[in-house]
Amino acid sequence: MNSATEVFEPLRADDPSTVAGYRIAARLGAGGMGQVYLSHTQGGRPVAIKVVRPELAEDPAFRRRFRREVEAARRVRGAYTAELIDADADATTPWLATLYVPGPSLSQAVTRRGPLPVPAVLWLMAGVAEALQAIHGAGIVHRDMKPSNVLLAADGPRVIDFGISLASDTTAHTATGATIGTPQYMAPEQASAGEVTAAADVFALGQTAAFAALGEPLYGTGPSATVLYRIVHSEPDLSRVPQELRPLLARCLATDPQERATPAEIVAWCRTELGEDADADGGPALWREVTGPQVTVPEPVPEPMPMQFPASGPAPLAAHTMRQVWQPPEPAVPEGPEQRRKRRRRNAVVAAASIVTVAMLLGTAWSVVDRAADSLRDRAKSPTAKGSSAGPAHSASGDPTRKPAEAASKPSPTPTPTPTPSVPPKAVPYPALRLDDSNSVGIKEPVERATRSGDLRLTCDEGNCELQSDTSVIVQLSGKPNGSLESCRAALEGKGTRSQSLSSAAAGSEFCVKHRSGDIALLVLAIKSTPWMENLPSFLMADMTVWRAA
Repeated sequence: MNSATEVFEPLRADDPSTVAGYRIAARLGAGGMGQVYLSHTQGGRPVAIKVVRPELAEDPAFRRRFRREVEAARRVRGAYTAELIDADADATTPWLATLYVPGPSLSQAVTRRGPLPVPAVLWLMAGVAEALQAIHGAGIVHRDMKPSNVLLAADGPRVIDFGISLASDTTAHTATGATIGTPQYMAPEQASAGEVTAAADVFALGQTAAFAALGEPLYGTGPSATVLYRIVHSEPDLSRVPQELRPLLARCLATDPQERATPAEIVAWCRTELGEDADADGGPALWREVTGPQVTVPEPVPEPMPMQFPASGPAPLAAHTMRQVWQPPEPAVPEGPEQRRKRRRRNAVVAAASIVTVAMLLGTAWSVVDRAADSLRDRAKSPTAKGSSAGPAHSASGDPTRKPAEAASKPSPTPTPTPTPSVPPKAVPYPALRLDDSNSVGIKEPVERATRSGDLRLTCDEGNCELQSDTSVIVQLSGKPNGSLESCRAALEGKGTRSQSLSSAAAGSEFCVKHRSGDIALLVLAIKSTPWMENLPSFLMADMTVWRAA
């Protein structure tokens, strides 16, 4: 629910200047649910504002889910969490605000400086475990603990992003058989679609700590399905982990959830290993060295000041205009003899020019009247004008021999209709779609198909998977995620490909699809599982937005 970055992006033309009274200072990033902005409270405290994507805001099911998550997150209070401070699930565009954490994520810090020393890993585990105590105490299972969801503040770690977590007392909102989380940090029960409890977060904490100590994921890299297979079917290899950490990590990574350490036990174990450093005020200097230079947060955006006028001055403008103070006019300087002579000459020239102009206008008007009178006299003398006061013989065609009937039979020109402004196609969201080797997805309703007869199919052969279609053109967008109807129109122009490889696709990848009916869809990948081993199915999870007759 919060995003931190060391680079603050400037606002774009289509970004809001305010969200529910919060003045926006910069962009922080984007996620599958929406855009994240930097703002400040009235007291100047920096906050992260997440604004839900418009197409999701129109989905009643998403609003209900979002409302449940906000209500659950309000119950979380902990020193090592990014606290939810404000939200509105019923706004036209739902949003929420959390305290902004000025520091890099764990994944950014490890990428920048390499593996962390053992004391820093112990501080990390203790802080994250205490955060999990607060989260689980509120009845929430995070379900997506990973290095990018741990921010490193100067006084300790902060666990963020409850955007896909589920309150344990609410109904699961995902499709049947769907898994939530990042494959490289899932627990075995998550990978096999089993029952997920708070112990799954402890397993993910063990993997996150191992990443901090090794500088890479404990179960290796590669296709997600391969990593999931290792998690489910093999014991973790802790031989490369520092000896001091192995006992605790082994307990966190136990295959049986019942055998894993609890967050309270992890905190106690880390404090024992840290010894006297555990009571140091604000953490050791080593931790502050790990976090790197303090992030400089942009200042709050000042409130715009209205223009100020005296009571007798002009009417004030709108309140959002910049401050301008009215000044009285400078006193006039008395004219001298030379200025008076110049002014008289200038007035004489202007008067002469006015007389000439009026004379020319009168001459032109008299000429027009004279020609009109001559025309009336000629029509009166014409034989064809007798018995007809309308004078149809002098038609627009200029043919004096044309009969009145012929003139009447000529159709009048059709008036040009006034163009009406085009209404942009409405975006229809379809979140959390699952696509595997036995079903398909349609662009037209119904979208989810139990057979392979839909418009989009997932086809895999020895680990190489691709999207295929018989009815639609498919193109993968490149660059930063910024899919829209306009970007899809541009990407699809002139294209005719009906298949798209998924070899380079990852979470957040965007695909534009154009149906032969003219409908355009944007498919945003959430999870990709493309195994080549047995016992693990090939599937992907994605959010789809469709613009009808686009």
